[in-house]
Amino acid sequence: MFDLLIIMFERVGMIIAVAFILTRFRFFQNMVHQDLLDRRQEMTAILFFGLFGIFGTYFGVALDMQTLHFKNMSLELTTDEAIANSRVIGVVVAGLLGGYRFGIGAGLIAGIHRMSLGGFTAISCGISTIISGILAGYFYKKGKHTSPFTAFLIGAFAETVQMLLILLLADPFPKALALVQAIGLPMILANGIGTALFILIAYNVISDQEKVTALQAQKTLRIADQTLGYLRTGMNKKTASAVCKILLDELGPGAVAMTDKTDILAFVGNEKGDANGPIQTDITRQVIQNGELIVADQLEQHNNSRSSKFGAVVVAPLKTRNETVGTLKLYYPSRKAITDVTTELIAGLAELLSNQLEIAEADHAYQLAKEAEIQALQAQISPHFLFNSMNIIISLIRTNPDEARKLLSSLSYFLRQNLEGTTAKMVTLQQELTHVEAYLQIEEARFIDKLKVCIDADPSIMQEKIPPLTLQPLVENAITHGIKDMDHNSIVHIAIEDTVNGICITVEDNGKGIEQERLNILGTEQVYSEKGTGLGLFNVNRRLIMSFGTESGLAIVSVPNEGTRISFRIPKSEVSMQNE
Repeated sequence: MFDLLIIMFERVGMIIAVAFILTRFRFFQNMVHQDLLDRRQEMTAILFFGLFGIFGTYFGVALDMQTLHFKNMSLELTTDEAIANSRVIGVVVAGLLGGYRFGIGAGLIAGIHRMSLGGFTAISCGISTIISGILAGYFYKKGKHTSPFTAFLIGAFAETVQMLLILLLADPFPKALALVQAIGLPMILANGIGTALFILIAYNVISDQEKVTALQAQKTLRIADQTLGYLRTGMNKKTASAVCKILLDELGPGAVAMTDKTDILAFVGNEKGDANGPIQTDITRQVIQNGELIVADQLEQHNNSRSSKFGAVVVAPLKTRNETVGTLKLYYPSRKAITDVTTELIAGLAELLSNQLEIAEADHAYQLAKEAEIQALQAQISPHFLFNSMNIIISLIRTNPDEARKLLSSLSYFLRQNLEGTTAKMVTLQQELTHVEAYLQIEEARFIDKLKVCIDADPSIMQEKIPPLTLQPLVENAITHGIKDMDHNSIVHIAIEDTVNGICITVEDNGKGIEQERLNILGTEQVYSEKGTGLGLFNVNRRLIMSFGTESGLAIVSVPNEGTRISFRIPKSEVSMQNE
């Protein structure tokens, strides 16, 4: 029995190695921490754990009941042979992490395979494998982790059930009893410990990965906070040098450089060198031309070129309004020093710096603006919104890069439309609604499952004109002041309707409402509070009245603890009226 216990622990060791590899798969990470898999991931997980159970079967040892000798597994068993194995580990882990469907699915795959191998315990072992999946699914708790000790008890109990079924179903009984006496205790202990170790490794490895992601997010936010004050004034040699020093201190590469489209603006690193002169490498020119990040591990050699002193470089584009205006370059001793995490981080930082440059353009436009409307529009770009948005995006870079890229695109579009709104006098309802949808994509990611947005828009009137940045401040007001503190069932409803008296546009929420005292003056003057100045509603109302007359001013209806409804009407164009 002791020899078998040693052999079983050796086999369990190989199973645990597979557990470590498994933590690299996306579907497994989602099972551990999100309890949310799409249909394809579910099928992949069930198939994987089923094969994992088969793997445990083949890594077991066959026991000949005539000689009581152990031997390596073969593809088939004789009627006198049984298997001491770790099959139950994969099935139990599937049930503990995914519930009944995963446990039963993996149990069926591994159990039916076991029956096909033969032997006098084929039926009892196959059935017990399926029961193990059901048993583990019973102990599954959505949103909660199973402790390693609990996993040990469940794994050991599942193996105990298998021993009991062998005694009940295997024939002849004396042979079944001798088998259980020989392999029962080693298998119960080994599979219980193997299940516990599997769960422990899975949680710890994924938790460590999340800690690394969190540290990267903190670092990026710290960089954003330090660089914002410099790039808000634009990109020049002074600000570029300051930003490069910050990145050198925070990221620790060999050197950091920034360029515009033609010249080197700054170079900061362990190697001395001036930042004067034109761009020297084709790699940089290629990034400026194509607007895509490049990782190069064989740098071009130039006389007196700083790049020749390093073995690898990451060159990322800096963009404003989707046009590449410069590059961010980080130098490293070799390509080995540039990991995937490093590349993702630099790409995110380049996006962040690009957004800061767009904010610099917005600030410049604000300073040049002569009309109060343009000044008010500029105030709509909220630094808090930007930092919250980047925090969400950065947290998704490792866990869901596709969603991170999608949100970055939405944020870029949102900021770009804010800037373009400072010059356009009128935009179509379709353009305004698209701008709002870009804003809502970011807010919905921020509120996760707490926020539900309903949009009802008549497509026949979407080419009608409206002052830019009219609808978005109303939606932002509903989220920021109405439903922000709600834990669930937060709803924002946007309606654009064609009515007899014109086009009616409504933004409604089910939030905390507005006090009557504030409601009487909201929209007619600035109302200062802890969360804002009331400037957004004030400007929207003023521009609507200036564009269409007093009948188009904001109408606000609010009931405390029930919600707020803000609506206004704009006249239809003569073309639309003729089409009717």
